[in-house]
Amino acid sequence: MAEEKQSNIIQAIKLYGKSLLGFIRQRVKSDADAEDILQDVWYQFSAVVNAEPIEQTGAWLYKVARNKITDKHRKKSETLLDDFLLEDEDDDDNIGFKEILLADDATPETVYLRNLFWEQLFKALDELPQEQRQVFIWHELEDMPFGEMAELTGLNTNTLVLRKRYAVLHLRDRLKQLYEEITQY
Repeated sequence: MAEEKQSNIIQAIKLYGKSLLGFIRQRVKSDADAEDILQDVWYQFSAVVNAEPIEQTGAWLYKVARNKITDKHRKKSETLLDDFLLEDEDDDDNIGFKEILLADDATPETVYLRNLFWEQLFKALDELPQEQRQVFIWHELEDMPFGEMAELTGLNTNTLVLRKRYAVLHLRDRLKQLYEEITQY
C-alpha cells in the first residue's frame, strides 16, 4: 500500500512537475518563490495522498498551487495598494497608509491593521459581481496580465480592464472609511 502511494507521488511529479513549475513561475516574481511554492504543493500532495485518494490529480495540484500563490501575495502585501488610495496621490497621508500596511516590522498594531485591511478587502470583494471580483483578484492578487486573462476567458482586454476599474471604484469607496481610520494614527 505504501509503495503504491509512493508510486502515485512519483508519477504525479513526472506528469505535472515541469508544467506546474511553469504555471507558478508565470505568477510570482522570482524563481526562488516559484520553487518554494512548488515544494509546498508537493508536500501537501504527499500528505493528502497518504490520507485519501485524489480523483483528478492535475486539477487538485493546480488548485493548490493557485491557493499557495494567493497566500504568498497576501503575506507579502505586494499588491498595488495605490488603487485603494484617494484620488490625490501626492498627499503625504498616503505614504503613512502604505507604510503601515507594508511595514516590515510586526508590531501588534501593524499586524492588527493589516489583518483588518485584508478582512475588509475580502468582505468588499464579496460584494462585487463575480466577473469584476475575478478580474480584480487575477490582476492584483495573482499578478496575472490582462492579455493572459483575455486568452483564458475569451473576452476583450478592454472589457477586462473596465471590469477591474468598476471593482477598484467599489473597493475605493468601501475602504475609504478604513483608510481614514488608519491614516489618523
